[in-house]
Amino acid sequence: MADARALKTDAVRHHDPAVRGFASDNYAGAHPEVLAALALANGGHQIAYGEDQYTEHLQRLMHSHFGPTAEAFPVFNGTGANVTALQALTDRWGAVICAESAHINVDEGGAPERMAGLKLLTVPTPDGKLTPELIDRQAFGWEDEHRAMPQVVSITQNTELGTVYTPDEIRAICEHSHERGMKVHLDGARISNAAASLDVPMRTFTNAVGVDILSFGGTKNGMLFGEAIVVLNPDAVRHMKHVRKMSMQLASKMRFVSVQLEALLTRDLWLRSARHANTMAQRLADGVRGIDGVEILHPVQANAVFARLPHDVSERLQKRYRFYFWDEAAGDVRWMCAFDTTEEDVDGFLQALKEELAR
Repeated sequence: MADARALKTDAVRHHDPAVRGFASDNYAGAHPEVLAALALANGGHQIAYGEDQYTEHLQRLMHSHFGPTAEAFPVFNGTGANVTALQALTDRWGAVICAESAHINVDEGGAPERMAGLKLLTVPTPDGKLTPELIDRQAFGWEDEHRAMPQVVSITQNTELGTVYTPDEIRAICEHSHERGMKVHLDGARISNAAASLDVPMRTFTNAVGVDILSFGGTKNGMLFGEAIVVLNPDAVRHMKHVRKMSMQLASKMRFVSVQLEALLTRDLWLRSARHANTMAQRLADGVRGIDGVEILHPVQANAVFARLPHDVSERLQKRYRFYFWDEAAGDVRWMCAFDTTEEDVDGFLQALKEELAR
């Protein structure tokens, strides 16, 4: 095999790496430590479909973060993780209670209902967070054959609105749900940002407080691709490996997903990257608070800033920095920071915002 240092490619760069934006933490590239891990895992032959040494080692890492009963099932993407996890928790007649703003309801193209065949029972929330009282708006009718049966409560940490549950809030949800015979799923697409915000280990607000299954996010925190379903309570989940295969989420060359997760979870890369993204969001929020004509809509607790400003200002600003409208009719926007967002990025964006407001 040729020396990797001597290898060349006919591929060409099609983008300008100097272009920055605040649309999504998915816009960022892969962290250099993750790319180095991928190169390390390349070469030679490893058993396919998860029987490789990297996936085996990943299990030990997950034990160190989530306890001895945790079992990781690497998958391709976040929607796949959520849909597969929920499918493993529900019967064909089952339903999932979630916030109206939850990713599984708003941003997954109907996949939980179309692909997993389950019903989402949504609850409006002012801050993206469920409570036992809000859950009870949909937690009824278990014996009513005319209604989908509530079997799972799904929460998002941190939420789609950038807010963060405390461990006690999640404990209350888990106890309330379990008392009613329901299981608890946590969509952790940005679990690292939540842990960094709370300054606690991830297990403090997952298995330690009763969460049954977790979608562990990596792509938004520096991975090239891939996430993991982490089963925390083996008694709550049936035949996960079969459900993963049936859901088209079983990677043949799984070592290349597992080694990225290993890179995140070793030497606290997950935490370093998340803390940095959160810090940049706070810098952005602090700068915005001093600008007339811009209103911050939700507490900035992780790496997202939600704001309201004149629609025409946003449209002009979008030509300079990419970001999304959250509620275009209201003028609400979302600005996301990533592991590679710099202070210069934030300060340049703030200056551009001031310029567009002054026009």
